[in-house]
Amino acid sequence: MAYKKRESGSSPAFQKLKQDLAEGDAASAYIFYGEESYLRAHYLRRLREVLIPAGAEEFNYHALEGKDLTVQQLSEMAEAMPMMAQRTMIAVTDMDLFKLGKEQREQLEEFLSDVPPYCCVVFVYDTVAYKPDRTMKHLCKAIADHVQAVEFRAAESGDLLAWIARRFRALDKEIDRQTAEYLVFLCGGLMTGLVPEIAKIAAYAKGKAVTQADVDAVADPVLSAEVFKLSDAVIGRDFDKAAQILGDLLKMQTEPILILATLGGQLRRLYTARLAIDGGKDRAWLMELWGMKSDYQAKLLLGAARRTTTAWCADAVKMCQVLDKRMKSEKGLDGVGELKLLLVRLGAVRT
Repeated sequence: MAYKKRESGSSPAFQKLKQDLAEGDAASAYIFYGEESYLRAHYLRRLREVLIPAGAEEFNYHALEGKDLTVQQLSEMAEAMPMMAQRTMIAVTDMDLFKLGKEQREQLEEFLSDVPPYCCVVFVYDTVAYKPDRTMKHLCKAIADHVQAVEFRAAESGDLLAWIARRFRALDKEIDRQTAEYLVFLCGGLMTGLVPEIAKIAAYAKGKAVTQADVDAVADPVLSAEVFKLSDAVIGRDFDKAAQILGDLLKMQTEPILILATLGGQLRRLYTARLAIDGGKDRAWLMELWGMKSDYQAKLLLGAARRTTTAWCADAVKMCQVLDKRMKSEKGLDGVGELKLLLVRLGAVRT
């Protein structure tokens, strides 16, 4: 199965990073951030490979924790000359640049404007979110002038499906587009989460071609996929299946308020899909409305919406809103019991 490779969703900074690495070059400073930690780790490793010859890492590569690191310590390390290499590289993890005190920020601004030409510094935002504070104008300007801030976003659909196919081929398996799309729906669109799932599925699959049954047998679904199945069971009046899915989620110690929030979001999307059908809107309209990167989820959503009515969707959304408010305001409320009761009420409205 051939997949068309696209880069349309990549930022200019990401494209510049790829170009630098292809040319064997790198900027003096980077900020790596974003939800796709798999890509972030991959390009951090690629940067290290490009800058530092194999065997010379001990002297020229430094991985630092940013929590208690001072700018003075970072600056002193950056001044160290490379040994048996042209460049040195410093990776600083979770140093929140916008939470530094005034004196440290001023030192950082000066450091960024004069990073030694033989050093490459990478500020990696892993467990800390990258949130620039625009009120810190001098620091923002220093970053804009001297640092490449690269966001690692979830891959576009075409890129992700091509990557999934390559991962399976490396494990001597094949996967067609429809099954790959189902895998993304079930396990989410982040490569970080898909890597272990692909390994499990490839090890389990008996044949050369991976099937949806293979995926279902061993993959761990994300919450949104389970809640989609939950709402679909309610729409189909399969109350035993709905209760089973809810029970499984609760056994995994998923908080009732989180299940409700996800269910409420799913029902809102379902409502808009029903409105799209009523108003003659197409799949593209729905994808744009919800920022969907693949039409697979849009097709599932429209298929489910066709089995409902606008009135039912509106009532379902309202019921979730009412329960959400109660869960957040009433002390001692039995969240599990209320969720079960909600499913019964949703089913009753369907009849």
